[in-house]
Amino acid sequence: MASCKNQDVTPDATSLDEVFSSMASSAARTAAVNDTITKGKCKGNLTSIDAATLPSSVKTYINTNYAGAAIKFAGKDDKGQFVVGLSLNSVETGLLFDANGVFVQKLGHYGNKAKLTEVAITALPANVSAYVKANYAGYTIKRAGSDADGNLIVGLDNGTGHKVLKFTSAGVFKEELQIPPHGKGQGGSKPKGGH
Repeated sequence: MASCKNQDVTPDATSLDEVFSSMASSAARTAAVNDTITKGKCKGNLTSIDAATLPSSVKTYINTNYAGAAIKFAGKDDKGQFVVGLSLNSVETGLLFDANGVFVQKLGHYGNKAKLTEVAITALPANVSAYVKANYAGYTIKRAGSDADGNLIVGLDNGTGHKVLKFTSAGVFKEELQIPPHGKGQGGSKPKGGH
């Protein structure tokens, strides 16, 4: 006879890694969208793209200047410019490229905004769990972190998909964050050059 008490007691490590990757990608996207350089130089919406679709010149620049970096976010604005968020040795860096894939400049405030500090689920304010239970039936909080502004970033999983939510430090819901695509080179993968 099987015991129901032992089901889903230990979360699958792969699932936890995927949830945290979704959280990190969402934080990176938010940091890129809200950076002062992006706001000043990019036009229209910044749309998430699969890092595998970045121009070879962008990948080459990253491989040459940030060897071993993981791409956390890749996006494109309405003018065709590219914004890329990288992580290398726990340092977060945002880069802006023109529509031809030529490097323009580093993003000014990306680094601090894109980094998450892990927070124990048991340390979350009670109203975070209550909000998830009331509004995201079937989802479980799997990981949590805080950003540079003190916001809580909470990763949810329902066995078939992830959601990432943002709360104030007091646990007041702010928004559901967009999870960028997790294709090749996204969510912690290394960029492949020359493709």
